[in-house]
Amino acid sequence: MTEYFEVHGRDGAARRGELRLTEPVPTPALVDDVLEDGGSRWHAEQSVPEGDDASLTVLPHRALPPGTERPVEDAFTDEYPDVAFPSAAVVSPTTADDYGADAYVLSNAGGYVGHAEAFVGALLSVRAAVPDDTALYCPAAATPANVATLAYAGVDLFDEKRARARGLEGFYLTTDGEAFLEDLGERPCPCPACRTPIEAFDRTDCAEHNANALAAELARVRGRIGQGRLRDYVEGQARHEAWLTATFRRLDQQYGYLEERTPVFRRNELLATTDDTLRRPEIQRFAERVTNRYRRRLDAPLVLVPCSARKPYSDSQSHEQFTRAIGYRGHIVSMTSPIGVVPNELETTYPAQHYDSVVTGEWTETEIGFVAAVLERYLERADYDRHIAHVPTEYREICERVEASLGIDFEYTVSDHPTTDESLAALEDALGGEPSYYKRERESATVRAIADFQFGDGAGDAVFGPDATTEGIYPKLRVRNGDGDHLATMVPQYGTLSLTLAGARAWIDSDAPTKRVDIDGFVPSGSVLAPGVTGADESIRPGDEVVFEGPKAFGVGRAASHGRAMAEGSRGVAVDVRHCAER
Repeated sequence: MTEYFEVHGRDGAARRGELRLTEPVPTPALVDDVLEDGGSRWHAEQSVPEGDDASLTVLPHRALPPGTERPVEDAFTDEYPDVAFPSAAVVSPTTADDYGADAYVLSNAGGYVGHAEAFVGALLSVRAAVPDDTALYCPAAATPANVATLAYAGVDLFDEKRARARGLEGFYLTTDGEAFLEDLGERPCPCPACRTPIEAFDRTDCAEHNANALAAELARVRGRIGQGRLRDYVEGQARHEAWLTATFRRLDQQYGYLEERTPVFRRNELLATTDDTLRRPEIQRFAERVTNRYRRRLDAPLVLVPCSARKPYSDSQSHEQFTRAIGYRGHIVSMTSPIGVVPNELETTYPAQHYDSVVTGEWTETEIGFVAAVLERYLERADYDRHIAHVPTEYREICERVEASLGIDFEYTVSDHPTTDESLAALEDALGGEPSYYKRERESATVRAIADFQFGDGAGDAVFGPDATTEGIYPKLRVRNGDGDHLATMVPQYGTLSLTLAGARAWIDSDAPTKRVDIDGFVPSGSVLAPGVTGADESIRPGDEVVFEGPKAFGVGRAASHGRAMAEGSRGVAVDVRHCAER
């Protein structure tokens, strides 16, 4: 149970937090000035240090190098005492456990630098073994070029050791690599060390610059985490070193680790500039939920259309033209990279209306393969009677791949461009004779689809029942049950549902409730703190709509962390309360 470290905000595995020392330290942080080492037990037994609240004390330990055989590690596993001051325990991937410390030090972390597979494996092993709300410290590993990627992976604490050592060896470090001091011409840095005249600039000055550059980069990382934009930065930053690119991509292969920690929505735009964006947890999650949770409720032919630059798509001029031609006789599904496929009901749901991508008129093979795979899985579940593709030439290859795979036929209605009079007339003619559905049917399908996406397969019908109605103007819809009780309101900024207490009760009383948090016997006001949580659904993600319940209170709010972190946590906010009723 941590007493001296608290997580304040999350951006995937990266966290903004605080070492709660006498002088609080915002994290991710350098800890050189606040770290006390209790000493190695290899040379002599060390007594437990006195410690104090002004520093983080590394308890006496036996550090082992990466690759140490398991019998050796087992023979020298350290036991750590309970102490009443801020403490850190040294662990390896195989000896990591909950020792009651506030932070955990990855033994010989510097040895993993340059080795992506080993680093990611070690980090995931340690993170799985120690409580989520404790800090992870990687000593002698950070440089200005790699610290953003290390923080993205989930490291909270660093030091200047590697950066200073490289300076004393004659290497001038920057965020995009390093240069020999002897080859250095103009110094691209205004830090105090770099204001030394070039003829007097020596290795000591170089070490000081490296430390300054590292501190400046960490400040940038903290800002990016606070904005929810660290991933955008790392996609470019990691490319300056091959091992960082490998680390970044290996992390993407650990979908469970990243997705659990990734918010369900962000306030900032998702920037899609590379094929790596397709592996973002937000993108993969959207594709997974569309193909496994979404239920088609409109009995109409599929009409595939291209995406638009303006979002939500229905606000664009091209989609307004498509809608007029379709006339509530077809089910509109947009095709796009990097999202995949977007049913009309989910066009406002994050990240469908929150991304910006590079438009060249040509799709990469990675994009084509991804969108085709998502479309195939979507069609297998949706099971349409007719498939109409109102798409330009560059989309045809995707449709043709899916035709061949599923043995279906698309009816193509575009002769030149989707918005020409000829193409729109062909689309309208293709739907001739098809019955139309009512606007209220589309609105009902929309709120139920969002509930499925947000809470789980079948949640739309479980929460709202057969008699629910919608009111308001899309996308600001409200849902009432057959008795007129207000159940939920659609939040147009993120395409999510905000439940009322009545809606929360309907969901908890359903056959398969999720997103539930159990709390102790108190009545929360502004927030539910982690110590008051007695249990939490593991499906909860940061930003999720959650229902909390305890002996004295019932309510609904928004998750500040993922479910496992709530259940394990001993500090910080677990749920931001919106509605609460005392029992």
